[in-house]
Amino acid sequence: MSTDPNEPKIGLILLAAGGSRRLGRPKQLLRYRGASLLRRTAKAALASRCSKIVVVLGARADKCARELDGLPLMTVINPNWEEGLSRSIRMGIAALNAAEPELDAALLTLCDQALIEDRHLNRLVEAFCASHPPIVASRYGGAFGAPALFHRSLFGDLARLAGDQGAKKIILRHRESTVFVDLPEAGTDIDTDEDYAGLAGLPENS
Repeated sequence: MSTDPNEPKIGLILLAAGGSRRLGRPKQLLRYRGASLLRRTAKAALASRCSKIVVVLGARADKCARELDGLPLMTVINPNWEEGLSRSIRMGIAALNAAEPELDAALLTLCDQALIEDRHLNRLVEAFCASHPPIVASRYGGAFGAPALFHRSLFGDLARLAGDQGAKKIILRHRESTVFVDLPEAGTDIDTDEDYAGLAGLPENS
């Protein structure tokens, strides 16, 4: 977590409210290298250069919250998590704005991107600090998306998202002015048992 007063103030929203319908059990609680996916990604967020961390929980919130015990971050419970990802994003933006009204940007990341570490998040922060683009997004395997960082001028757009959609439509709208950072690690997420088995089989230096 950054304490440099001269650095842009960037908040981070860790989205961890989903019900893991395809997996059949909470992906937030899956173990990987000695910790749950939720705790691993939360600790990566805290170790990054972001100044305020908000975790949005929803499904199985009580169990998930215990995974965050002792970590200096803010948790928000989305009681209507079944409405989709957009509500969690809206709640995260509202919480960040209330806690840090002077934020320059917000970084959105997902708890099932198990290979994302603080160094990857910091590459997005560094790209933002270099030129203050409206968006810095991850690029992987011909696709792009989260983790992605949004200038505060787009907070209103994030707050108006609806349904089961993330912020990709905002990236598409501003694609020509978006800075893309190649992060192949972001292409590994956990939606099925096959995904989880593949994650367990990765070498330690992945």
